[in-house]
Amino acid sequence: MSSSGSSLILKTLSFKNPKLVLLQSCSNLRDLTIIHAHMIRTHVFFDVFAASRLIAFCVDSTINGTSLLDYAVRVFSQIQNPNLFIYNALIRGFSSSENPENSFLYYVQAQRTGICPDNLTFPFLVKSCAQLESAAMGAQAHCQIIKHGFENDAYVRNSLVHVYSTVGDIKAASCIFQRIRGFDVVSWTSMIAGYNKCGDVESARQLFDKMPERNLVTWSTMVSGYARNNRFDEAVALFQVLQEEGVVANEAVMVSVISSCAHLGALEMGVKAHEYVIRNNLRVNLILGTAIVDMYGRCGSIEKAIQVFEQMSEKDTLCWTALIAGLAMHGYGEKALEYFSEMVKTGLEPRDITFTAVLAACSHGGLVERGWEIFESMKRDYGIDPRLEHYGCMVDLLGRAGKLAEAEKFVHEMPVKPNAPIWGALLGACRIHKNVEVVERVGNILIELEPEHSGYYVLLANIYARTNKWEKATVMRRMMKEKGVRKSPGYSLIEIDGKIHEFTVGDKSHPEIEKIERMWEDILKKIRLVGYVGSTGDALFDIDEEEKEDALHRHSEKLAIAFGIMKTEARKPIRIVKNLRVCEDCHTATKLISMVFKVELIVRDRNRFHHFKEGSCSCMDYW
Repeated sequence: MSSSGSSLILKTLSFKNPKLVLLQSCSNLRDLTIIHAHMIRTHVFFDVFAASRLIAFCVDSTINGTSLLDYAVRVFSQIQNPNLFIYNALIRGFSSSENPENSFLYYVQAQRTGICPDNLTFPFLVKSCAQLESAAMGAQAHCQIIKHGFENDAYVRNSLVHVYSTVGDIKAASCIFQRIRGFDVVSWTSMIAGYNKCGDVESARQLFDKMPERNLVTWSTMVSGYARNNRFDEAVALFQVLQEEGVVANEAVMVSVISSCAHLGALEMGVKAHEYVIRNNLRVNLILGTAIVDMYGRCGSIEKAIQVFEQMSEKDTLCWTALIAGLAMHGYGEKALEYFSEMVKTGLEPRDITFTAVLAACSHGGLVERGWEIFESMKRDYGIDPRLEHYGCMVDLLGRAGKLAEAEKFVHEMPVKPNAPIWGALLGACRIHKNVEVVERVGNILIELEPEHSGYYVLLANIYARTNKWEKATVMRRMMKEKGVRKSPGYSLIEIDGKIHEFTVGDKSHPEIEKIERMWEDILKKIRLVGYVGSTGDALFDIDEEEKEDALHRHSEKLAIAFGIMKTEARKPIRIVKNLRVCEDCHTATKLISMVFKVELIVRDRNRFHHFKEGSCSCMDYW
């Protein structure tokens, strides 16, 4: 509201009753009730304008972080003849509340009393539909807009674009958007958000590039759109464009950028983003702080994650969980449990996602007894029914510890039907402990549950191959071919000088691939001198040994390591992110590379971090 508008309201309030001016500085519920009581006692309250100001104050204000919307409803119940302003205020208030459906109750009530809506009614009524993500209610609101003749109002049209985008009806949103004359930033941004929500990031970017002007909300919408659609590299690239255009990002933009760095494992980019936050004095709220902690943990710098966490003045359960999950990924089970205990001592209630992180920490640390204690405490102490992911963690915990019979018994006695990931955790344990008897039982169940999942065929085949059951391994391969199941392509990411390089199995697309291959050959010669022999058990089993060894040497992380050694300064860690689990051969080779080349290699695979240093790995060959 303009200063002249505020001044006019104050003068009007002063004219009606000087006490009403005190509403502008009311800071606690006691003062509010005193003003309210005074208005009733002096009969000022029964003036509809004065009552409307009290309602508006309650709708727009909070006291000590608590909404006054309930108080506004009680005030409304005392008004004999509420006007449109009062109804609009309540519709507006509930549109941003936990109960947006109440906006419709007041809209209907206004209609029944003969009060006609105006162009300020519908944007907030439509906003309520967006809050509810209800296409049906949005359509009803649209019908009311047409009925009352507001379909050509700019604010109303913008709100319709927003609601149809929110509920995923991009066709309807686009139809309304194209009929808008004189597009403004709001309509463009709503349409961009709609395309992003539907996964059509290309159309969103085309609109974004066509915009004559953009505000910070538009930038945030496009960056977050990339991040939510797993286009993390593009989210970071757009952030670079934002900086080049002289726009200062806000906290929302930085959450998307920093989260994208976490997914990419791009520590250098993440550090620069964190420095940007500090340099521009952005407020590190809980959401941004948690994103920074998560980024450092997932980018392999758990020490920095702990440092940022300890510096945060306010922490909630999700923030603690981010740190615990980071520690779990790095194999620091005991440390993760220490932070879990400390979190509970602060009085914060752990959530189901917290227990997933804690149980994962127990699994990677081999802490079987402690894992059982925590699992049993979920229901007993916190009233949380274990979900499938918690049962999966327990199966993984027991299986990794070699308690295969106990793990299988646990699966069969679960109160909920086990899903494929739970059986897959048991199958993975069979791989570690080479238990073919359990493999066959579990493998058949998995193939029946998910016949198109390549990983189960490959894992089964590799276990058979390792135990010299070649005929059964061949059967698995044949089944894959007959069903048209293809193995998921592996890729590895490495960040060099702030740029992400991606390698895939047998990749030839990199501009320096010839140099990289020569470097790998040099690496291979040197690690063979200290005993490396390619383990072909995890390679394709329908080719001869020579071809198997060649296939192994084309694994994506080996190419990434070679490139990293070429480009990284001596004694500086090389960080690699994989989309699949590290195979046994690559794990063995990487340990020897760390010893021969005196380099620390930090690899994040699908399950955890591996810190290779001086010939050994932090997972102690237990992953």
